Amino acid sequence: MSALAFLPFTRPDIDADTIAEVGRVLASGWITSGPKMLAFEAQLSGLFGGRPVRAFANGTATMEAALRLADIGPGDEVITTAITWVATANVIVAVGARPVFVDVDRRTRNIDLDAVEAAITPRTRAIMPVYLAGLPVDMDRLYSIARQHGLRVIEDAAQAIDSRWNGQRIGSFGDLVSFSFQANKNITCAEGGCLVLNSSAEADLAERLRLQGVVRSGLDGMDVETPGGKSNLTDINATIGLGQLAKLPDVTRRRAELAQTYFECAAQAGLEALGIELPPPINTAGAITNWHMFQVLLPAERLRGGRAAVMQALRDAGIGAGVHYPAVHLFSYYRSLGWRDGMLPNAERLGRTILTLPLFPAMGSSDVERVCLSLAESCKRLLP
Repeated sequence: MSALAFLPFTRPDIDADTIAEVGRVLASGWITSGPKMLAFEAQLSGLFGGRPVRAFANGTATMEAALRLADIGPGDEVITTAITWVATANVIVAVGARPVFVDVDRRTRNIDLDAVEAAITPRTRAIMPVYLAGLPVDMDRLYSIARQHGLRVIEDAAQAIDSRWNGQRIGSFGDLVSFSFQANKNITCAEGGCLVLNSSAEADLAERLRLQGVVRSGLDGMDVETPGGKSNLTDINATIGLGQLAKLPDVTRRRAELAQTYFECAAQAGLEALGIELPPPINTAGAITNWHMFQVLLPAERLRGGRAAVMQALRDAGIGAGVHYPAVHLFSYYRSLGWRDGMLPNAERLGRTILTLPLFPAMGSSDVERVCLSLAESCKRLLP
């Protein structure tokens, strides 16, 4: 694997066979939801132990559908984390409920389950955990809390395809589980997502919610019992997904190898001695990540120019980096709901200091070494 002149923080890999198959779909005349989407759903169901799966146009739509399936709406509260893509909170608002942000665990960077328990009120209807960078939370405790309080769990597993908890694949157990296949994810449909469900009845309702609530009967019968939206997955996107799904084991293995190389190169470059915090280790107390991202925490308060200066220095060296994520509760809209600085100190610290480094299967060990050395050199120049 040769080094890239500019190393982005991620890069999708669509092989020639998949591109050719997309061409055949385009030529077939059937390009919206059809046989390819059904085949994609069937393969995803097999991946998740035979559970019902419905594919959607994106992962945001899957989460909103899950909230509606759980009958969550005005007056209800949903507990979630502030370290996530803002879609997690936006869908809660979209159904008329209130997002209740709680702090994150400093070690795992995921939602703090102690804080979840403390935040439960009579209005709480669901918990929406997010598996940052693909790392699951303590699933046993999560579901114990949910059962004890009679709550639904809507797993924002957007980043967690092929991650595991005690040997079980995320999505093969649990309640409602949402995955994303957006362009930056470990496998992609360009845009897309899926929702793993508990029953055929839930699957039927999810199917109606993704396409205007329409129910067809016979050749000319049509009815609408539930208002739905427009978030069906096309056969074009599903064809990309089928090609990607076949490579999932290799993708997961390669990302783990690169993560291990990162830990080794970080030690050689002396990153921790510079005050740079590395992510949790390869296996974290039963949780096995798919290494969707390799994220470090910078000593941003001590760096001249802060995190932005480091990102610019890396860019000047031909290396892309990302911020995943700012703390959602400090965005202007969520401040208007009463959230303030200082309410979630761990999340706020992560939001100020987190940096996503390049990680995708086409990278080589030399690319990882280049990133670590460039990061070390950049921080040395910017530290007092």
